[in-house]
Amino acid sequence: MSLNDGKAIELFARPGFLVRRLHQIYVAIYLQECEAFGTTPVQTSVMQVAHLNPGIDQAKLAAEIGVDRTTTSNVLARLERRALVRRESDLRDKRLRRVFLEAAGETLLAEMRGALDRAHGRLIAPLPAEEREAFTRTLRRLVEANNLHSRTSLRIL
Repeated sequence: MSLNDGKAIELFARPGFLVRRLHQIYVAIYLQECEAFGTTPVQTSVMQVAHLNPGIDQAKLAAEIGVDRTTTSNVLARLERRALVRRESDLRDKRLRRVFLEAAGETLLAEMRGALDRAHGRLIAPLPAEEREAFTRTLRRLVEANNLHSRTSLRIL
C-alpha cells in the first residue's frame, strides 16, 4: 500500500506518525552512510556543536541540540572514551563542565562530511529539487513554533 493510493489508513494521515517514521528512516540512512565511523546522529550533533562552540558548557550544548542533560552527559562520556572530546571543569564555577572537541574529533568530523551530506541528500532525494528547500524551511518552522512543547527545549538560533 502506498501513502498516496487513497487506501492509506488513518495513521498515514497523522503528521506525528509520519514525522516519527521519517526520523526512523533517517536514522537507518545515517547508519548506512556513517557505519564506518561508529557514531550516532546525536553523537555527531554533539561533536558539531563542540566544533562550532569550543568550551561550551554541557547544559548549553544539550539545549543546542534539544537533548536532555543526562543523555548529553552519557553521549559525552562515550565520546570522551574514544578521545573525541574532552570535558573540563569551569575555572570560576566548578559545577559547569566545558566541552572541547579533540583533534581526533575534528578529524572524524572532517572525514564524515561526505557521508553526512549523502545521508541528508538521500533523505530528501525523493522530493523534486525545487521542493527540498521549502520542505526544510517548513520543518524548521514547525520545530521553532512547537519548541516550547518539548520536554527538552532546543535553543532556537
